[in-house]
Amino acid sequence: MAPLPSIPSVQGTRYKHVTVHNNHGEELVGVLHETNSLELVIICHGFRSSKDRIPMVNLAAAFEKEGTSAFRFDFAGNGESKGSFQYGNYRREADDLRAIVEHFLEEERFIAAIVGHSKGGNVVLLYASSYKDVQTVINISGRFNLERGIEGRLGRDFKEKIKQNGFIDVRNRKGRFEYRVTEESLMDRLTTDTRGACQSIPNSCRVLTVHGSMDEMVPVEDAMEFSKNVPNHKLQIIEGADHEFTLHQDELSSVVVTFVKAGLCGDYMAMPSKSCKRTSGYIHSRF
Repeated sequence: MAPLPSIPSVQGTRYKHVTVHNNHGEELVGVLHETNSLELVIICHGFRSSKDRIPMVNLAAAFEKEGTSAFRFDFAGNGESKGSFQYGNYRREADDLRAIVEHFLEEERFIAAIVGHSKGGNVVLLYASSYKDVQTVINISGRFNLERGIEGRLGRDFKEKIKQNGFIDVRNRKGRFEYRVTEESLMDRLTTDTRGACQSIPNSCRVLTVHGSMDEMVPVEDAMEFSKNVPNHKLQIIEGADHEFTLHQDELSSVVVTFVKAGLCGDYMAMPSKSCKRTSGYIHSRF
């Protein structure tokens, strides 16, 4: 595993650990990059990842550089959050995101965007299809066809094995146990309707999909499918980028921040109580 990225220092930013309880009573732990803006961007990590991996840290830093607060958090059973890790779990992670959104809405923050990387990209799209209260969604390297990518982790005969034993234990290259996939959790993944969720996202919600042309984990063709099925959608392919945009962090951040910036004032025009003025002691971002 690559070393954790360092957080670039931005003058005036405060970093604060925030704990939110989901509807299962589990603690969700995140880091708030507080710039004192009313606007807030929420950033979601991918499968077996955490809030402290790239590109989550770098995206949060890019928003704070523009004067906008950002919150990156761990889903239940990942990173610092409580609970046990579960394979699948797409809809439950969308519920975790709901708890985070509600927490900051209660604090009278304006959710400028929800951003998800890899599996987190699927989660933010599921959220948008269910709750319809966020106007900007960014899907980074999400997988459209959830039936693909399973054999690489569970083996070609995974269906037979899981029917026979009821579960499959996934081990690393050294043979150490990593996590268990049950038949129930496998079916959770296989019955998650990505196409239906995408098509039910309202046209008022702006969606950006960003994908690397050299992504070896999730093929770029999946990005094309999102483009076909999300009503109000923009597709951005970053040439040469891998799944985590390892050598393309600046380009990724620029694309994401620009998309959020383009839609933000439009959102405010429909929300006169949250206009682009200084309100309730907050300093609004340079967006």
